[in-house]
Formats: sequence, C-alpha cells, structure tokens
Amino acid sequence: MTGEEDCYELRALSRPMKISATIITCNEERSLPRAIESLRCCDEILVVDSGSTDRTVEIAAKFGARVVDANWRGYAGQKNYASDEALYDWVLSIDADEALSEDLEAEIWQLKKNGPAYDAYTVPRLAQYLGRWILYSGWYPDRKVRLFDRRKARWVGDYVHESVVSEGRVGELKGNLLHYTCGSLSEHLKTMDRYTTLAAEEVVARKKPVGARQLLFDPPWTFFKTYVLQRGFLDGIEGLTIAYMASMYTFLKYAKARFMAGGK
Repeated sequence: MTGEEDCYELRALSRPMKISATIITCNEERSLPRAIESLRCCDEILVVDSGSTDRTVEIAAKFGARVVDANWRGYAGQKNYASDEALYDWVLSIDADEALSEDLEAEIWQLKKNGPAYDAYTVPRLAQYLGRWILYSGWYPDRKVRLFDRRKARWVGDYVHESVVSEGRVGELKGNLLHYTCGSLSEHLKTMDRYTTLAAEEVVARKKPVGARQLLFDPPWTFFKTYVLQRGFLDGIEGLTIAYMASMYTFLKYAKARFMAGGK
C-alpha cells in the first residue's frame, strides 16, 4: 500500500462521510418524487429551483428536501451553485429524471461505512427510452462523475453536456444510475429543439465553421455510427429511433448555428 493510500484510509477513519444530494429543477413535479425517494443514503437532499410554476417546490418540501430558489445560471453554473449551497463537502448530484438503483444505493451505503478511497466517483448511467432500457446505441455505460468532494471538483460546460472535472483521484462505482429519458417522441422532439439551440450557440461561440460537410455528411455518419458501429440495432425499434434522432440532432445543431452566424 502506498503512502498516499494510507493517507486516504486515515482520513476516512478520522471522520464520517456525509453526503449532500443536489438536484436542480424547473417544473419537475412528475419526476422529482422518484428521484428524492432513491436518495435514502444521503444525509441531506437539496433542491435548487429556478422558477417552477408547477408543484415542484411543494413536492420537494413534502419529501423532506431543503429548497433554495435561484436564478438560472446555465446547467454547469446552476449545479456549481447547488454544490456550494450544500451542507456537506461530499456531493451526489443527480438530475430530476434520474434515480439511484438499489445496487448503487447499497454501494454508496458501503462507501460511507468504509470511507472514500478517491476524491470523486463515476457511475454508469442506464437510460430508459420509450419504455425500454437501452444497452447499446452509445448510451451505456455512459459513465459520469456524480459523487465527488466539492473541494476538489467543479462542473464545467457553458452550454450543453456539462460535466464534473476533479483535481483528485477518480474511482468507479458499479451500480447503475437510472435515467428516465423521453417517454414519447413528442417529448424527445421538444427536448431536442431546446438542446440543439444550446449546441448551436456553442458552435457559434467557438467560431467553428459550418459548411456543406457538416450539413450533408455528418448526419448520416451519426446514424451509421449509432445504429451500426455502436450496435443500436440490438436495441430494437427504439435503437433505430435513437439513431435517426441522433442524426437529426446533428443536422439541426449545424443548421441552427449557420443561421445564427448569418449564413456564413
């Protein structure tokens, strides 16, 4: 055992590991109860809400969460604000449409008992799409850092696809974080419209040129990669739908970016 590993063990034994779960919300009354109920392993549940007009705040309080109102700062900014507002240094960040599996919950209980050996942990995300658990299509295991010591980690990403960057050692948890994505095609299209706008803004901000190649060739390549190379065909009709929607996402992202840039 190295001296560094000895240090981690001594630190774990010296004080208990307490975890704040954080969730950012805006009109999440449908998904929030499932998310909160899965967080029994946490010592605090903090919901940072940005102007919900449904029963999100009421439901969060009913299920025992502490609620903080905050203006929208972007995805990474909002999640960093939630981390800063948490009571404890260890943060478990999940989205309102996610929930811990029983295996992941048990694993975190064990981690709290034994003490952390790392400064952050990735978890595999298992997504449900149109009622089916997706095991291919580039969607699984989709590992993300979600449990981390906030003193050594921050969220980054100005537009979409925000992620946690840790300055310390990163370990892996095995239990799945369950991601309940779109339950209907109309929901997927609505979500896609919002995210492709953000992705286009990022393309423009980075001054990436958009030409015929991106518009003509990148969408079919995305479909081929998702459906064939990433074996989306094994996910049935849902895998075919994912591949088609991924190609549409690519086209819309670049088309919107081109119009935002004045067609240049």
